[in-house]
Parts: sequence; C-alpha cells; structure tokens
Amino acid sequence: MSNKIGFWPVFALVMGSQIGSGVFMSPANLAPFGAISLLGWAISGAGAIMLALVFANLCSRFPRTGGPHVYVEETFGRFFGFFTGWTYWVVSWVSSIAVITASIGYLSPILGQHSPLFHLSLEILLLLLITGVNLRGVKVAGIVEFFLTNLKLIPLLIVPIIALFFFDTNNFFTSESVSQLSLPKALNYVTLLTLWGFIGLESATTPAGSIENPGKTIPRAVILGTLCVLVIYALNSVAIMGVVPGEMLAQSKAPYGEAALHMFGGSWHLLIALIASIVCIGTLNAWVLTSGQIALGLAQDGLMPSFFAKRNRFGAPYGSLIVCCMGILPLLILTHSDNLAQKINVIVDISVTSFLFVYGICSLAYLRVLYTQKTQASLWQWTYGVLALFFCLWIILSTNWNTLLVASLFTITGVPIYFLQRHRIKGLWMQTAKK
Repeated sequence: MSNKIGFWPVFALVMGSQIGSGVFMSPANLAPFGAISLLGWAISGAGAIMLALVFANLCSRFPRTGGPHVYVEETFGRFFGFFTGWTYWVVSWVSSIAVITASIGYLSPILGQHSPLFHLSLEILLLLLITGVNLRGVKVAGIVEFFLTNLKLIPLLIVPIIALFFFDTNNFFTSESVSQLSLPKALNYVTLLTLWGFIGLESATTPAGSIENPGKTIPRAVILGTLCVLVIYALNSVAIMGVVPGEMLAQSKAPYGEAALHMFGGSWHLLIALIASIVCIGTLNAWVLTSGQIALGLAQDGLMPSFFAKRNRFGAPYGSLIVCCMGILPLLILTHSDNLAQKINVIVDISVTSFLFVYGICSLAYLRVLYTQKTQASLWQWTYGVLALFFCLWIILSTNWNTLLVASLFTITGVPIYFLQRHRIKGLWMQTAKK
C-alpha cells in the first residue's frame, strides 16, 4: 500500500497549518486596535496570496522534500540553502509553543481553575501525543489532519453567520495606548500580528516526496487553501469583534467561547471552547509533521547529520521528530506564564519575523529563477514575485530591533552545525577520491 497522500490531505495540511491559534486568539490580541485590525487583515491577506503563488510556482519547478531550503539551494547554493532550512526548521517547532499554549488555554472554561503546573502537564502530554501520531507516518498524520480540518470548519462558518444577528459596531474600540500611535506604526504592528494567521501557507511543500504528483497537487492545494483561509479569517475576525465588547475581548483567554456566551448563553460556549482547542491541536499536528519533513529534506541533501534522515517502519523520520519534541519541551517549561495573551504575542512577533526571513529569500530565489531560465516569464509572474518580496521587506524593516535580533539568533545557532556538516561531507568526499 502506498504511503503517499493525495490532494485533499494536502489541502487540509495547508489550511490546518494556517487556521489555528491565529484565528482563535487574534480577536483578543487585535481588540485594542479596533477597526485598524480589519485593514491589517486585508494587507496581510494580500501578502499571503502573493507568497502562496510564489511557493506554488517554486514547488512545481522543484518538487522535492524539504520545501524552502530546496528552492534557495537550487538558486543560491548550499550555504544559503542550509541556513534557510535551518531557520525554517528551528522556528517551525519554536512557534509550536504558541499553538500548544492556545490549545490548552481554550480548555480553561471546561477545566476550571487549576495550578500553572497542571496546565503545563497537559501541554507536555499534548505534545507527546501529537509526536506519537506523526511517528506513525505521513499518511496517518494526513488522515488525522483531514478529519480535524473538517471539524474546525463547523464553528468557523456557523459562528460568523449567527453573529450577524448580534453585531454591534459600538463594540469596536481603540485603546488609549493604541490611539497614541501613528497610523503607520499601528498598521505595521497589526499586520505583523495578523500575518501569524497565514504562517504555514508553504507547509505542504515540505513533504513533497510523500505526495502523489507533487508538481501539480501542491500548487493547487497551496493557492486554493490560502484563498479559503483568507475568506474564513475575514468573516470570523469581523464577527467576533462585533459581538463582544472590545474592553472585555482584549482580556479574554477564549474569544470564541466569550462570543458564544454572548450569543447563546447557557453552556454553549463550552462546546465552542472545546472545538477551538481541537482546531489548535490540528495546527500543532500540521506543524509537527512539517518540522519532521524539513529536517528530513535537509539530511537527504547532506545539509544535516544522517540521523535526521532515518525512518521507522511507517516511513516517519523518527530522528527529526524526536529532536523537535525534545527541543520544545524545555521551552514550554521556560516560557510558561499565567499571562496567556502576552506569552503568545511575544512568540508570535519573533516567529513571524523569522518566517519572513525565509519567505523573503524564497521570493528572491523565485525572481532569480524567472530571470535565469530560458522560458519567457509572464508579467503576472514577475508582478506577484516582486510584490511578495516587497511585502516581506516592508514588514521586516518595520519590526523593532529587539525582535529582529532575537529572530536572527535562530539563524546564527546553525553556524556550528553548518561547519561540522561541511567538514564531514568534505572528509567523505576525500576518502572516496582516494579510493
């Protein structure tokens, strides 16, 4: 039996990677910005579509396991390919902390008041369970993702429609701290926050070797999935912010549960909270799968130790999955905080900035492909490639220096691994030459 997956699991992976803690926590994080947040969604959504087109085109040209590092290595060489892949790999499992935190945080109305240690224990248990699912292989992880994606669409389509009957424009407010900012600064920050909701649009490119006809399947899934995500985000963000008073929404740990309580009363908000938690778990599953495939692709290309390319009998890269899990565990403990929104915001800022480094160099690689290949590129291909690059540069240049510095550390940590791996490969090559 083939372990490869087709269009619908890949489509679910694209949507599952994007729709998670972003859509469920963003109403609370964006509440202080009022109507400015809606403009932020429009800008980040347009940028996400441009990036989706770039990755779809790159994947159709280079349908190999690993995703971003493959495209950069093909165009700029192994040095840039390694650091692109390394940054993408590290930030993919570091950003999972925000998803894990949101998954358990949404269960607060159901679980009631408990000690921080209790919540931390649940976070660790969830991480171990999702890692176990992915150790069963891409096919099992893809089936789980398809199920969770279908489940998450229920509240994300029904709640906005019902919210229209409870909508009140007076609920949109701008906090005093935000009103003191200039519009460009407020818009830059809101775009950075909303872009978190689209992070993962490229995730389906990483397991290309485990996908049927990846050159056609992945581009279709990436573009269609990102378009659907944009529509869902636009509907839900407006709906939740129009139902719950802004001051209350800004303090909420479970914005969707809060909205359900306002609309339905009773205990319906508990059901919404449960579904929201399951949705975030689906995102975690997608990101754990992606993290394993990134390291697998790097190892297959000789850019990381061969340990990361080892597979179990289900075809899962158990080496990379175990390392990712062991890397997340101490970070969960060190970043544990009672202030859920603050913790998520910090991780979001740093993670999005790191992802933008990867997106930016991939956009540059795409433009170089258009320039160097003999075939005539269309004006539209050049247009969305240039827009994607400028979008990444704009957000990066608008980010404060502290965030940029911390985000750059993800890349710098790969320096010892790069030189160690380069020395090992050079030694093997010299041994082969002598023989």
